[in-house]
Amino acid sequence: MAITDWPEQERPRERLLAQGAAALSDAELLAIFLRVGVRGKSAVDLARELVARFGSLTGLFAAKSEELQAVHGMGEAKYVQLQAVLEMSRRALGEQMRRRDVLSSPQAVRDWLRLQIASLPHEVFMVILLDAQNCLIEAVELFRGTLTQTSVYPREVVKLALAHNAAAIILAHNHPSGVAEPSRADEMLTRSLKQALAMVDVKVLDHFVVAGNSQPLSFAERGLM
Repeated sequence: MAITDWPEQERPRERLLAQGAAALSDAELLAIFLRVGVRGKSAVDLARELVARFGSLTGLFAAKSEELQAVHGMGEAKYVQLQAVLEMSRRALGEQMRRRDVLSSPQAVRDWLRLQIASLPHEVFMVILLDAQNCLIEAVELFRGTLTQTSVYPREVVKLALAHNAAAIILAHNHPSGVAEPSRADEMLTRSLKQALAMVDVKVLDHFVVAGNSQPLSFAERGLM
């Protein structure tokens, strides 16, 4: 059945207008983006297939062009549109972080990190540089490693902070395994970086572990800072 044949109160677009975007499921939001389905499938059916195939919206956004085009009804144009939506989301969240104290909007930091590194197949270590008002100066991918480990050198983090005249930083790295639990090595690294940065009067506000679709884990909230 086509979406236009559904009761009006059940159609995704009408529900969004009446209840807000947060009331819709991932598939319903994606269906609004797709606009139309394919023969025998409504836009919602196609959206559900995509979410199931790639595991989540995060997995869908991380899919390569050829992977997306392997799904009937999806072509290069849709891939380009999805990537544009993803980049606009990153930039909008980045603007939020530049305009206000990141500690007043920690969810924006989490959302930005998920969009940036959650779906990467390799481990990366990022440094979010902040000014004296805790507003974003720049976010830098400083180290990139294998699937299992990244070598992070404290002196390089210190040099980066000084080069940008940062007053504070937030650390972040991803776990391609999909498990957001910090390792013993993660905890030791955080302590080492805090000690090195304290020597140049730069605060380490938090360290996030980002993995899969779960909420990024905060060292500060865990009492690990």
